[in-house]
Amino acid sequence: MRPLAAAVVMAAPLCAAPAYYKDVLPILRKNCQSCHRPGEIGPMPLGDYKTTRPLAKAIKQAVVTRKMPPWFADPHVGKFSNDRSLSPADIETIAAWVDGGALEGDPASAPPPVIWPEGWQITNPDLVVEMPSKFKIPARGEVDYQYIVLPLNLKEDRWVQMAEARPGAHSAVHHIIAYLRVPESNWLRGEAEPGVPFVPPRATPEGKPRQDIGGDGNEPFVIYSPGHEPNRWAPGVGKLIPAGSDIVLQMHYTPTGKEQWDQSRVGFVFAKQPPKQRVVTLNVVNPTFRIPPGDPNYRVDAGVTFRNDATLLSFFPHMHLRGKAFEYRYKQPDGTVTTLLKVNNYNFNWQLNYELAQPVQLQKGGRLEASGWFDNSPNNPFNPDPKAEVRWGEQSREEMMLGYFDVLFDARLDLRSWRQGRKPPSD
Repeated sequence: MRPLAAAVVMAAPLCAAPAYYKDVLPILRKNCQSCHRPGEIGPMPLGDYKTTRPLAKAIKQAVVTRKMPPWFADPHVGKFSNDRSLSPADIETIAAWVDGGALEGDPASAPPPVIWPEGWQITNPDLVVEMPSKFKIPARGEVDYQYIVLPLNLKEDRWVQMAEARPGAHSAVHHIIAYLRVPESNWLRGEAEPGVPFVPPRATPEGKPRQDIGGDGNEPFVIYSPGHEPNRWAPGVGKLIPAGSDIVLQMHYTPTGKEQWDQSRVGFVFAKQPPKQRVVTLNVVNPTFRIPPGDPNYRVDAGVTFRNDATLLSFFPHMHLRGKAFEYRYKQPDGTVTTLLKVNNYNFNWQLNYELAQPVQLQKGGRLEASGWFDNSPNNPFNPDPKAEVRWGEQSREEMMLGYFDVLFDARLDLRSWRQGRKPPSD
C-alpha cells in the first residue's frame, strides 16, 4: 500500500502555468494591440507569439509597474468607458506566464481573430483630407507650431459619426489639433495659403500680442496625441461640419534626434441620418499664470459656468513638461461639488482622453472647474529649466493649462444659441 501522503500528492491537481494563446493573447488584444500593431504608435507589434515571446520580461516589468498600458485616472474617482488599465488578475496572469517560461500553448485555444482596420482605427472614412506635401522635421531644435489650411469643399452640411487625425511621423508629432474653421470665421484668411504650412506672427501690426493663434474661437473638431483615441459616437449623436468649412491643422512637432518627414491626414465617417444630439468640444483655460522658479507644486485654476443644460461626455487635460497633476470638478447650482476626474501622475508623453462611463448631466448655472499642478523644481527630471519663471507658450519648454471637454446638446440648436441659453424649438 502506498503511503497516504503520497496518494494525496498524486491526487492533487497540478496548476498549469498560463499559456500565450489561451491566457495572455486575450489580454493583449483588449488592452495593448490597438497601439502595438503595424502602423500604430506602439514601437513593437504584439500580434503573435513569435513577436511577443522575446519581449516577455519587458512586458512583465511594464505591466507590474503599471507603466503600460498608459492610464492615469485615479481609480477611486469616476469610471471611464475607455479605461485600458489592467486588472490585478490580468497583471498576475502575465507575470505568471513570464515566470512559468512564457509558454506558447495550443494555438487552437486562441480567441477568434480581430480584424484591425488598415491605416485607420475608425471605419474606412468617407472623406479624407491630407497635407498636400510632406513637412521636414529637423533632427534637433524647436519647430514653431505649423498651421495648415485644408479645404473640405463640402457644398452642404454634413454630420460626422467618427473622426480621426493620423500623423505621418508618429514619433515626432506631439499633437494635432484639427480645428473646424466655419465660413463666417476670418481666422488666418488672407494669411495662410491653403495647403502651405504657416507660422502666424505673434504680434499684430500695432505690436500687440495676437489673441487668435489657438483657433480664434473655432472648435477643435478632432485631436491627436499619443494615446488619444479617435472620436466615435453612437447612432443619433454626431458633430456638425457646416457647408463651406475648412479644417485647419495645428501641428506640434518635437524633433527626435533624426530628421523625419510628416504628412498627416484627417478622416471622417459621415452619419447615415442627421443626429438628434450634437457633440462639441470646449475647454476651460487659464493663460495668465506665472510659475515661480523652483516651485514643486504650483496650482493653476480655470472654470466655465454653463448658461444651458447639456450632457458631459469626456475630458482631455493638456499641459507640458512641468505638468504634474490635473483635476476636473462639477459644481452644481446649489453649490454641491463632485470631483469627476483626477490625474495624479500627468504624463506629457501620453496625453489621454477620458470618456465617462456614465455621462454627467450639466445644469444651467452649473460650473465645470479644473485645476492643474506644475512641478518647476529640480526634482522634475523633465524640467527644461528649474530656474525659469514659466508662462503660457506653445513650446514644450513653456506651459499650458487647458482642460478640453466634450458636451452633448439638442442638435436643433446651433452652438451660439446653446451658449446663449436658448431652448430648442417645440415640436
